[in-house]
Amino acid sequence: MVKSGRSDKRETGENHPVPGIPSIVRLAIPNKGRIAGPVMELMEKSGLHLLDKGERRLISRTPDPHIEVLFARPIDIPEYVANGAADLGITGRDMVCEREVDVEELLNLKFGEATLVVAVREEDAAKSIEDLAGKKIATEFPVITSGFFREKHIPVTVVPVGGACEVTPYLGIADGILDLSSSGDTLRSNRLRVIRKVLETSTILIGNREAKASKSEKIEEVVLALESVIRAQGQCYLMMNAKRSCLEEITNVLPGLSGPTVMEVASHDDLVAVHAVVSEDRVYRLINRLKRAGARDILVMSIERMIR
Repeated sequence: MVKSGRSDKRETGENHPVPGIPSIVRLAIPNKGRIAGPVMELMEKSGLHLLDKGERRLISRTPDPHIEVLFARPIDIPEYVANGAADLGITGRDMVCEREVDVEELLNLKFGEATLVVAVREEDAAKSIEDLAGKKIATEFPVITSGFFREKHIPVTVVPVGGACEVTPYLGIADGILDLSSSGDTLRSNRLRVIRKVLETSTILIGNREAKASKSEKIEEVVLALESVIRAQGQCYLMMNAKRSCLEEITNVLPGLSGPTVMEVASHDDLVAVHAVVSEDRVYRLINRLKRAGARDILVMSIERMIR
């Protein structure tokens, strides 16, 4: 990674440490693009919802007076974090690689997964990237593309484009492309086939190295808030009552993260309450098995956040 110099001044004076006053932590998030919606949903669930929602602001307040949100283009977020305009940022790993900046990856947010691939027309004779020597490659990622082919010692001409990369081979602009693919549907609909995977990417939380040291407590709070939402995804909370005589069979049925929790039920000496966290995809089959094992009054609840 190429280290990017940190600016001595920020856009506002709010981020300068003042003795006795907690520093502001600024989190940059996408203002548009394919991950903007999921990022906003993550912010809401984590408790860092925006207080200036609906207003056309570049910077918004959150319920925590010491955390603010900066809206920026996903491709600019790595640079903002590297030079200190923001302390934290949410963007794609591909954007960080394209900017070649020195930032720290703090958390994989596990959405927006995609793969950077090299693709050519279905009828193209090329079978491997070596067959592209001397050819033109269109891409929205010129830095990654140049570095990839240079590392492989394959001379190509990189053609930067601002969008619709997949049509360039049929317009005669390029012989192949290096572009993002998630499901592969766009490539197939444009009669393109993949000949090489280049980079796996997903949405990540990145941090400025200096800020992580000087504002560690507040940054750890943000990381924990976001991580708790990610950890809760795909999990649900089961609660039920059961007779003590059925407890062993029920606990054998329940997988749980660290085994079920068993509690006394007031005024019912022969009853216990059993709680467990289980995967959502197992609930359907578990309910019938629990009923047969003697469980009753079964409740299934969604989990917004989960902290270990």
